[in-house]
Amino acid sequence: MTEKRQIKDRVLTGDRTTGKLHLGHYVGSLKKRVEMQDKYETFVLLADVQALTTHFDQPQQIQKNVRQITEDYLAVGIDPEKAVVFVQSLIPEIAELTIYFSMFVTVNSLRHNPTIKSEAAERGYKDLYYGFLGYPVSQAADISFCKATLVPVGEDQIPHIEQTRKIVRRFNELYKPILVEPKAVVGEIPRLQGLDGKSKMSKSMDNAIYLDSSQEEVMQKIRKALTDPARIRKDDPGHPEICPIFSYHEAFSKETSNEILESCKAGKIGCVECKQLIAGRINVMMEPMRERRQIYRSRPSLIDEILLAGTQRAKGIAEETMKEVREAMGINYFYNR
Repeated sequence: MTEKRQIKDRVLTGDRTTGKLHLGHYVGSLKKRVEMQDKYETFVLLADVQALTTHFDQPQQIQKNVRQITEDYLAVGIDPEKAVVFVQSLIPEIAELTIYFSMFVTVNSLRHNPTIKSEAAERGYKDLYYGFLGYPVSQAADISFCKATLVPVGEDQIPHIEQTRKIVRRFNELYKPILVEPKAVVGEIPRLQGLDGKSKMSKSMDNAIYLDSSQEEVMQKIRKALTDPARIRKDDPGHPEICPIFSYHEAFSKETSNEILESCKAGKIGCVECKQLIAGRINVMMEPMRERRQIYRSRPSLIDEILLAGTQRAKGIAEETMKEVREAMGINYFYNR
């Protein structure tokens, strides 16, 4: 980092590499990450190990997703000159810290984590895999290895951050106060409604607009999206509070959302026109992303260079933290490894 940047906080953020990212990720945390990289020392994690908690039988897909998601990061404006982008599995110290944390985290506390419970129900899991249940412990190690103070997350990830704070507090009480309790930073739009209007925008629900979508794909998905089911004719009064399309106006076109709200309620704007307006606005917002993405697609080796450089930097910090951890725990028996 340059000397001009007076850094007081360190940010850790990232995503499981289970598939490409969408607009829900953008408003939930990606937009905030881009803003924060200019103010804080920022680490962006490609959580390929944690992707195995639900995709352990699809390793080839995870390998592909590491580069796909890196491309998404670079497209939205993550700058490798400002942020450290790295691969989780290439930092063995994170796995080591996960094991140490797991020794004093109870199974009950993990079973009662709201995010774990909701995702298990969504996936129909009756018996929980060890790795899936321990996901919050792994995430605590991700955050702690670099002593991150701030973690930008979506609303559904807040329970994980609270569990991390408890784990860090417990470690510091048991051994030595060397780790940092992080704070969650929630995006402006905590949850973006899916195109089906039934749940949040999600890869697994197939109700998302992906960040690599073309103009035509955005138009097509918006055109097919659910709207107010009670509205039959164009001049019928609408109910924008239950319409996912209006939630996109609030997220991506705040300056005109009140006008859309009133026009919809009064039956002065039809669903087709409303969809056309927001699709156009989303495409305008995404155009710089498409331009940046094309730069990296034309030079695919550049993504590998960015990942290798970032991982090397992150590993150096992980090694220093783990020296402190082993010393605090009294397990650096023969040398300060």
